[in-house]
Amino acid sequence: MSKAHIWLRAETKPLEARTALTPEVAKSLLEAGFRVTVEDSSQSAISCQSFAQAGCEIAPAHSWKNTDENTIILGLKELDVAEWPLKHRHIHFAHVYKYQNGWQQVLKRFTTGNGKLFDLEYLVDDDNRRIAAFGYWAGFAGAAVALKALAGNRKRHSPVLPPLNAYSDKQQLIDEVRSELVGQGPLKALVIGAKGRSGHGAVEMTQAAGVETVEWDLEETAKGGPFPELLEVDLVINCVFIQKKIPPFLTPELIKSPDRRLSVICDVSCDPYSDYNPLPVYHQCTHFAEPVLRLIDSENPLDLIAIDHLPSLLPVESSEDFCQQLRPYLLQLDNLEHSVWKKAHQKFKEKVHELHKGSV
Repeated sequence: MSKAHIWLRAETKPLEARTALTPEVAKSLLEAGFRVTVEDSSQSAISCQSFAQAGCEIAPAHSWKNTDENTIILGLKELDVAEWPLKHRHIHFAHVYKYQNGWQQVLKRFTTGNGKLFDLEYLVDDDNRRIAAFGYWAGFAGAAVALKALAGNRKRHSPVLPPLNAYSDKQQLIDEVRSELVGQGPLKALVIGAKGRSGHGAVEMTQAAGVETVEWDLEETAKGGPFPELLEVDLVINCVFIQKKIPPFLTPELIKSPDRRLSVICDVSCDPYSDYNPLPVYHQCTHFAEPVLRLIDSENPLDLIAIDHLPSLLPVESSEDFCQQLRPYLLQLDNLEHSVWKKAHQKFKEKVHELHKGSV
């Protein structure tokens, strides 16, 4: 008797080339007795032919909506905004548990359709640590884009950066960044959250580019912001995962300082729509087509990058890494009331309870 039916849906977020399942991990699921269907996606960095060769069934893009409601729908980024009810069990990054814009509407779709959400961001072990994350790749790619923007800022390029496209591997990205920084003189970057996954990736990229890097973590931020010290470097990269409201790292007033050296901010954590945002100097994400937002337009310009799917700049490597982390837990999908899945379901129920209480 076969186990659960897992359906990998095609992503709809523009330029999202990553995937929540790779052919290698899909093969592991098939060998364990699961049924695996993969939607044909024109934007995925991994072709559906690779999944077919692994033994997966192939379905048209976005056809998951019509499949049996017992099917588990696996994705990466949030679903498109819509009103129709969600009846399946969904696994993806929903971005609704920090009261982001529209969170009530998203959860109502689940409650109306009797569906369930198992948010990938809230798959945690007994120590409350995430069991699978793109953090390293977000930090690495974010630092790379930020360094490219710093070069464009200094050279007075308009736009500061052209639209971004995916890279075949991280070395290609490192080589391009180093080339663009030639002739820019000594540069200094400051990474907040340097000891975490994202911070580790950001530090690795800045150091690979030959940029002096200051590493901040809990000790340096314990006193609470704002931090005028952030104005004394060329580039600030925020990699802190915030789960409560804290004093801001920077404020709109602080960045107007006439003594500001800071030219580029990269918010890898990228949560502008939440009250938890520690960088309330901006209120919208940027994206691959327009990666840079100018905060201050003057002789000393200040630019910001806040792209919420940075690892898609290196889609194959980041997907392979993430899926290997996730593999042991995907193999547990026959029992979603067990292990990390039970905790994720409990988080969903807590947020639905808040929705019904109207407490937020």
